[in-house]
Amino acid sequence: MSKLITPEVTRRLVDCAMGRLPADKVIRNGLWVSVQTGEIIPNTNIAILGERIAYVGPDASHTIGKRTEVVDAQGAYLVPGLLDAHMHVESGMLTVTEFVRAVAPHGTTGMFIDPHEIANVFGLKGVRLMVDEAAQQPIHVFVQVPSCVPSAPGLETPGATIGPDEVAEAMTWPGIIGLGEMMDFPGVYEGREKPHAEMAIARNAGKTIGGHYASPDLGLPFHGYVAGGAEDDHEGTRLEDAVARARQGMRVMMRYGSAWHDVATQVRAVTELGLDPRRFLLCTDDSHSATLVQEGHMDRVVRHAIAQGLRPITAIQMATINTAEHFGVSRDLGMIAPGRYADILLVPDLVNFRPTAVMAKGQWIAREGQWLIELPTIAYPDWVLHSVHLKRPLTAEDFKLVVPGIQQGQVTANVIGVIENQAPTRHLRLTVEVTKGEIKPDPQSDIAKIALVERHRASGVVQVGLVHGFGFTARCGIATTVAHDSHHLIVVGTDETCMAQAVNALAECGGGQVVVKDGEIIGKVELPIAGLMSNQRAEEVAAQAESVLEGFRACGCTLNNPNMQLSLLALVVIPELRISDLGLVDVTQFKFIPVVER
Repeated sequence: MSKLITPEVTRRLVDCAMGRLPADKVIRNGLWVSVQTGEIIPNTNIAILGERIAYVGPDASHTIGKRTEVVDAQGAYLVPGLLDAHMHVESGMLTVTEFVRAVAPHGTTGMFIDPHEIANVFGLKGVRLMVDEAAQQPIHVFVQVPSCVPSAPGLETPGATIGPDEVAEAMTWPGIIGLGEMMDFPGVYEGREKPHAEMAIARNAGKTIGGHYASPDLGLPFHGYVAGGAEDDHEGTRLEDAVARARQGMRVMMRYGSAWHDVATQVRAVTELGLDPRRFLLCTDDSHSATLVQEGHMDRVVRHAIAQGLRPITAIQMATINTAEHFGVSRDLGMIAPGRYADILLVPDLVNFRPTAVMAKGQWIAREGQWLIELPTIAYPDWVLHSVHLKRPLTAEDFKLVVPGIQQGQVTANVIGVIENQAPTRHLRLTVEVTKGEIKPDPQSDIAKIALVERHRASGVVQVGLVHGFGFTARCGIATTVAHDSHHLIVVGTDETCMAQAVNALAECGGGQVVVKDGEIIGKVELPIAGLMSNQRAEEVAAQAESVLEGFRACGCTLNNPNMQLSLLALVVIPELRISDLGLVDVTQFKFIPVVER
């Protein structure tokens, strides 16, 4: 976290820059990636005093004393630490500390996190848990106050609620950078009180207002949403989305996470149409632990953006200075310049962007992917470890889909259609068979059952629907307590007994994801912290999560990251069709519809 700067700090930085006080560290012989001017400047030295940069120029010898640590960059690029403009730590299934452990060696030295996942389970006390842990990290972890808990009032029931009073309280906490993504976009353009009150609180506190406009409609509802005050948006998936947002004064956050790949289409606004790139930011939104371990974090996004035709320095600007300026922290972060935190990467090749050394807040924290310092040890309260509350163990009977008045025949059903690598779903109207008064899964037609099990209040509610696109061929049930945004318990499958077994297994272990095939658990990751996170190392969580992905494949599913697709099927703020604890939701009209059309 950034600290208040004192006259003593600035005087010492001046003394160091002038040669009156020796630097703690000097980096020599580097290629300075000056994101503030768009230049790459050879033969650059950097002098560092404490956590901050004192001098950047051709010769720092005047700052070198007897105890100054001198590092020869050997012609490597000197790059500002990378910033993730929008992300949810919980999506990595990791705690803040373990997420930092996974990503900082890849060059991420700053993250802007929205903990609305844990907020939907535990409310403001869950957010405070994240804020307190973020403050202990060796890199910068800024927290946004979740704005939509629930994300769609009246369409779902979260474990807790956050409203204007809670937002106002949280805005006074150190480390709070802004208001999290305003997902209730209909509430904004329809002029409802709650979203406008929360945005006014953030604006009057001088904080950034995060956006989330998930509709493809760029007509009056979009214009109304922008007028409400949202300052950025990561939900665009098309070229026209990027252009519209940039022209209307929003920052375009292009995401490249584990399952949402929206950079390639939107970056064409810069590479082909010539729009000014300074309004464009890079982010991950949701990154699976396996992606972090195997592929990287913001370094992965930068490599991908360059592969789409961006100049390397432009891609780096989108992951550094553009983000820092957007959140109002460029006096401290986002560039290599005097007075800023010494967040510096040594990178041999900008196109194949892989840092060999990472400095954050003036200390070397990682080299060649290995940590050089100790991370904090966090003790979690007992209440955060018990969040799955079922009224009773479930049975196959709970997942029946009965069609009253029809014993045999065909009916038209509203079916959730999964779209690979995208957050939106399709609203499918498919003909399905009714046998003995109920609809059974039909693997031959790629129709599985989906059910949402309420897990916060032990109400016993189970909503059952149909889903297309997983490609299951085996007798199976796959369940998760990572179920955006209210994080109830979702289960999909082709066999009701396996579905019940999967749900009960998660209730026993406190949450996570589990795959049951032919009555046997073949994949499992345990997430006891709010049913969302594990405090184990990313490598261990990734290995467990890989067992879940292998389980999906064993059941016939070939989707990329299907566990993340599964986790979004209750996300009632993104079109077109979702399931909640209150029923099947048509998100294009924001109303409930029956599973079977009469």
